[in-house]
Amino acid sequence: ECSSKNNQAPKSSSYREALFGSNRVSPSCMGFKMAFVLAGLGLRQAAGFVRPAPTAGRWGLTRAASATASPPAPKVTKDDPRFTNGHPNNNIPPHIAALVGRDLHLLPNHPIYIIRKKIQDYFASLDTEFTIFNGEEPIVTCTQCFDDLRIPPEHPGRQPSDTYYFDDKTLLRTHTSAHQSEHLRGGYEAFLCTGDVYRRDEIDRSHFPAFHQMEGVKLFPEDTPGLPGKIDREAWLETDACKAIGDDLKATLEGLADVLFPGVEKRWNEDFFPFTEPSFELEVLYEGEWLEVLGCGVIHTEVLEKCSIEHRHGWAFGLGLERLAMVLFKIPDIRLFWSEDDRFLKQFKSGDTDVTFKPYSKYPPCNKDIAFWIPENYQVLFTSADAGLATHKAGQGSLDGGATRTLLSSLSPLASHPSFSPHLKLPRFFFRLLIATPPP
Repeated sequence: ECSSKNNQAPKSSSYREALFGSNRVSPSCMGFKMAFVLAGLGLRQAAGFVRPAPTAGRWGLTRAASATASPPAPKVTKDDPRFTNGHPNNNIPPHIAALVGRDLHLLPNHPIYIIRKKIQDYFASLDTEFTIFNGEEPIVTCTQCFDDLRIPPEHPGRQPSDTYYFDDKTLLRTHTSAHQSEHLRGGYEAFLCTGDVYRRDEIDRSHFPAFHQMEGVKLFPEDTPGLPGKIDREAWLETDACKAIGDDLKATLEGLADVLFPGVEKRWNEDFFPFTEPSFELEVLYEGEWLEVLGCGVIHTEVLEKCSIEHRHGWAFGLGLERLAMVLFKIPDIRLFWSEDDRFLKQFKSGDTDVTFKPYSKYPPCNKDIAFWIPENYQVLFTSADAGLATHKAGQGSLDGGATRTLLSSLSPLASHPSFSPHLKLPRFFFRLLIATPPP
């Protein structure tokens, strides 16, 4: 599968898919592809996933579960002068620049926020402290996004047909892995990094040039028994320590899968990514189909060497938040995530993943007031879903003629006209329309 119609080479397309993943989601929302992968850690106890209590064992630490948040970087918006720098390699159109700074993953009650928070809460329940990065600047260098991760210059994902460039050295990040080496060099050993990423692609219900990813990285302590320290690639891959880190990674991510998809069957496949070795892909049996959830692996020795920490070892993972949200909430169109329509946004609530998206009209809502002039001998007959049939006559019941006029006056100024009679008979949908659409 190739997410860029300008890239026709099947081999390159497959390689790009393995490297970057795809923001492609099947129309039935039953399939999703992980973005890429980079590292992770150990046998852990997670909410909803039964595991032995953590101990100070060979491949893990036992500290109080916690997570710390890193201060956000200065916010980049569409008005940033870099978007209009006049460089001949600048290929960022205004409609893409307008998406930068929206930060959907930071908007409470947004489905992207809900999924992000659920995953971060799982990692906060573990026995290792993960630093949280939710506000990294999306403008990165080619070194950060590609070179540090062993992505060669000839790779199709680096071409202007696939990537948004400001100039020949800076771009809008194509994955959150662009911050991995930066944080490893900064001394962070366990962190989660979430943000918006950008790739040139056609736009339809399963494709959009902007989406959100989460990157997770974990290094093991230097004094972990059995870790060999600095070692060449071939020898490292043959050690028991490499296998143990891979097993620890799988156990951790199986716990995450059980939080997102309780009780599902899981299976692992071998995979390939330039920045992890060995590499794996996790699938879950969800609603009768095997779904690819994420990719992960043991951090490649060359990636660690580029960070000047060749004596360290760890794992990493990466996943796409839109894909998970579309499957869990049954959202049929990836473009809906960028909607500011309350009919979409008000369907979701922070902390609640047991929500099924309810479709609504593609046309904007149209609110109107309704008022009637009717004969004096009409009585009020209306129904509502909760109250059933309610009948009121002037001066009778709990709602007399004056009160009826007052009620309807609050819905439409026309009801206060002297000729307006409060005695009317309204079909169910009329009454609901009056109540549901008061004037501004």
